[in-house]
Amino acid sequence: MFQSFKAQSNPDQGPARLNDLRAEMLAAGVDAFVVPRADAHQGEYVAARDARLRWLTGFSGSAGFCVVLQDRAGVFIDGRYRVQVLAEVADCYAPVHWPEVQLADWLKEARPAGGVLGYDPWLHSVDEIAKLRAALPAFDLRAGDNLVDRIWQDQPAPPAAPFAVQPLDLAGEDHAAKRARLAAALGADACVLTLPDSIAWLLNIRGNDIPRNPVPQGFAILYRNGAVSLFAGAGKADGIADHLGPDVSLRDVADFLPELQGLTGTVQIDPKTCPDLVASMLAVARQVHAPDPCILPKACKNATEIAGARAAHDRDAVAMVRFLAWLDTTAPTGGLSEIDVVRALEAFRRETNALCDISFETICGSGPNAAIVHYRVSEASNRPLGQDALLLVDSGGQYQDGTTDITRTIAIGTPTATHSTCYTRVLQGMIAISRIRFPRGVGGQHLDALARAPLWLAGMDYDHGTGHGVGSYLSVHEGPQGISRRSEVALHEGMILSNEPGYYRAGDFGIRIENLIVTCKAPPLQGGDGRDMLAFETLTHVPFERRLIDVDLLSDAERDWIDRYHADTLTSIGPRVDQATYEWLVAACAPL
Repeated sequence: MFQSFKAQSNPDQGPARLNDLRAEMLAAGVDAFVVPRADAHQGEYVAARDARLRWLTGFSGSAGFCVVLQDRAGVFIDGRYRVQVLAEVADCYAPVHWPEVQLADWLKEARPAGGVLGYDPWLHSVDEIAKLRAALPAFDLRAGDNLVDRIWQDQPAPPAAPFAVQPLDLAGEDHAAKRARLAAALGADACVLTLPDSIAWLLNIRGNDIPRNPVPQGFAILYRNGAVSLFAGAGKADGIADHLGPDVSLRDVADFLPELQGLTGTVQIDPKTCPDLVASMLAVARQVHAPDPCILPKACKNATEIAGARAAHDRDAVAMVRFLAWLDTTAPTGGLSEIDVVRALEAFRRETNALCDISFETICGSGPNAAIVHYRVSEASNRPLGQDALLLVDSGGQYQDGTTDITRTIAIGTPTATHSTCYTRVLQGMIAISRIRFPRGVGGQHLDALARAPLWLAGMDYDHGTGHGVGSYLSVHEGPQGISRRSEVALHEGMILSNEPGYYRAGDFGIRIENLIVTCKAPPLQGGDGRDMLAFETLTHVPFERRLIDVDLLSDAERDWIDRYHADTLTSIGPRVDQATYEWLVAACAPL
């Protein structure tokens, strides 16, 4: 069911809550305090209890942090949120462009003499604190209680949803085999796991602790013999005991820190994701710093998971095609708003009778709202679908066999020449990623420029990555793979990524086109030198907006690719829709 995305905080509440936090800082002897968008598991997504940044400042984005001093406060946001933050935070907070401006540099300018920098050690990784200590020699970094929790009187309770089993016919590998495989490669006697999606993948379990993401909140320790201790809230894991078997012991989450203190020998942690507090509890054991052993195997989907992804995307495509056909008929009559569109799209997905949840809050922006990269419609921001305007819809579904994420930009009425030119350049970038072949060892940072080149040639660009990893009935944003300037991880077979270039003009319009792709072995190419290469298989089959394609800008190869893509879409999805939708799809997929 559609939810109105009313912020837990708003600009009017900002000054009062900021003043209360500053009073707590004075009482605690803290000169500066950091409020990240993070929880004890260091994942991207947080439960309502842990939405401290949003509660304090009103900022609802998925990344960022706030730093509070007595005379100033900054909200650090990246390029995705520089329009959004202006509408969500009060004037008492100054938006800071990050990562261009680093926290350490901002603090040194704001308080040259240094002072006490307070932080919650659950909410910052080992690496993060180590880098801050090195960069801020004049500051005393002091771990302590979370000062926001002291003033948040109606803070929600911790999540208490029970865990569930992800069956073998969807996981593709028994969790005993996973545990044995990872344990054999450990460089230590034990390994601490704090990321919920890592624990979910390793043990073939899922949860409902985070909205839209079927992950179980808890902690785990993997031992060299393949055994695991799973620490979770009372009763959360009781229903999966038989699935876990005798080699996985269930423990209360309150036992986690005492267990860490008692570990001996060598203990592996991932300094990029392990909370600073966890490392400080390993008083006896010798720490080994290495990547979370689940991250790369989880990202490389097995054949069963890829088959599930294909099935989920075809099922989701049926819902999307029905939605686009409905929108094409309904929008010209007028009267539709962004909220109406979100409700309709979710209804089409639910009619698949397989939807577990949407995979994130649907982004549906009309006209200038589409220029807000991660826009979330609310009752206050809801716009009617203007004629001769663009509508950007970014959405996805959580199905037990796969997670989907798709963006389509639709012309309502007659698009302008500027709309068509920009859309076509974005589409050319998406096609470039779709068609590319590349040697093993290539990472996302090598491919990112391909998607931007058509825009760069016209003096344009976009301020977000081109693609992120996607889980298998897990988080819609999954590492370590990506397609961006910062993504150094080599791409491997089985990795699922988004392919989503865009273009945005603040106050006017926004364009994004997104398919999901899976990395695969490239077929032999006549005339090549036999080099072992990779390519992408496109999972998403939903037509593009023909009214926005300027065919004259396309090369012959690009036109051929679009025609093949549309022919494949008609073949895959056409037999699964009703007659009226099929007729719409035939027209939408006709050769250019």
